[in-house]
Amino acid sequence: MKTRDRIVLGARQLYNQRGYGNVSSATLAEHLGIAEGNLWYHFKTKRAILHAISEQFAQDIEKRLSLLPLGGGDIVDEYATLLQAIIDEFREYRFLYRDQADYGEHDKIVQQGARRWIERTHEQFRAYFRGCVESGLLDWPEERLPDLAINATIILRYGLEYFREMGDPIEEGGGAIRNTLLRHLTLFEYRLMPEAAIRLRRSIERMENIKEAVN
Repeated sequence: MKTRDRIVLGARQLYNQRGYGNVSSATLAEHLGIAEGNLWYHFKTKRAILHAISEQFAQDIEKRLSLLPLGGGDIVDEYATLLQAIIDEFREYRFLYRDQADYGEHDKIVQQGARRWIERTHEQFRAYFRGCVESGLLDWPEERLPDLAINATIILRYGLEYFREMGDPIEEGGGAIRNTLLRHLTLFEYRLMPEAAIRLRRSIERMENIKEAVN
């Protein structure tokens, strides 16, 4: 792996683990086993590293947004696949969702893409919820699907920041991602067929357990 790529990967991992504001250039260089001068050669500032991470973030968001229900399949499994992609997104870029109070304004890539990504996320959730309704698994009025999609997006997008503000555990292994996904489920769980609700809860628990084992 090239040194530049090692720096970007190591920075993202360390920011996720310790928090963006708690990682200096010296700390990052020591973590990577390289001289600060070598780090400075590739990235003159932490904002430059943030820009490189944001480029990867944009690419991965596009991959997640490409997921849509296929039609005729198991919509619960398909929705669980979407939730898995969201969990992966949260874990890989936890600090971007959690630490804006530390790094300030988003990188220009995120600033330029944020509104479009959020609107497409609304559409994505609406498609999955409509699939649940059409499959007879969710009792929800068609005209209120946009509201459900927006509320689900808000909870998922700002869940980690909420836990941070409340002083709850937000470090890796603290359960914040799991709790965020379970909280979004409370929006519509009571209108799901019981078996579908149980399957989604179990899927979230299984995802969390697998990730904990890996970590």
